[in-house]
Amino acid sequence: MEARQQARDAELKKELDATLHARRELGEEYETALVDSFLDKVEQRLDSAVDRRVRRNLAEQQMVVARDARGGRGPGEGWGERFGFAVVTLVLAIPLSAIAVVNAHLPGLLIAWGGIVGVNALHAGVWGPRAGKRRERGDTDWEE
Repeated sequence: MEARQQARDAELKKELDATLHARRELGEEYETALVDSFLDKVEQRLDSAVDRRVRRNLAEQQMVVARDARGGRGPGEGWGERFGFAVVTLVLAIPLSAIAVVNAHLPGLLIAWGGIVGVNALHAGVWGPRAGKRRERGDTDWEE
């Protein structure tokens, strides 16, 4: 992106140099026309740069609106997915608990369940992207 900007700046500098060279050759009677021509070129470049930025910002805003329309979640991320994940981890917790108790007794069981709770908390979004957002009235998981 920086290289593109430098190329545009170099091109604009060439245009200015050409305009000044033409002014020296043609004399003062053409100065107004040359300056107007140069300023038209600068204005066109500014307009195109502004148009690109406006289009980019509009596209970004449309993406934000589309994400908000989905509830700020990706496809498939809802109450059902979180519930299914919790059920699967609880089912897997049974053999993990047995293995932990047999091998390390109570400390092993506490470590295994700490991991199970941690994984579920992370998946539920306790420390995820929506954690910092305050829930608005009516923003419940079961209203999808």
